[in-house]
Amino acid sequence: MPIFMMFGKYNQESVKGASEERTRKAVRIIRKNEGKIISMYAVLGEHDLVLTLDFPNADKAMSASLGLNMLTGISFTTSPVVDVEQFDRLLSEIKDL
Repeated sequence: MPIFMMFGKYNQESVKGASEERTRKAVRIIRKNEGKIISMYAVLGEHDLVLTLDFPNADKAMSASLGLNMLTGISFTTSPVVDVEQFDRLLSEIKDL
C-alpha cells in the first residue's frame, strides 16, 4: 500500500481542542479510511504534526485528510512518498531515455 506523509499546522482555534479524546477520534478516522499508522509526531518548526500513514490509495488518504480537518480544524498537507531505493530506480529509468 502507498505511504503518505501528512503535515499538520495548528491555528489558534484548533489547538484549543487538542486532547487525548480528539486524538482517539482522529485515529478512528484514519482506520475508517483503511489507513495504518506508521508514526505520529508533534514537532517544532514549520509544521506542528507529522504523520506517516499507509493507505490503499490516494482517495482514502484524501478522505482521511478531509475528515481530520473537519474534526480538528488543523490544516493538513498530504503527500505521497516513495522510499529512496524506488526513487533511485525511477531516476535511472529517466536517465535511460
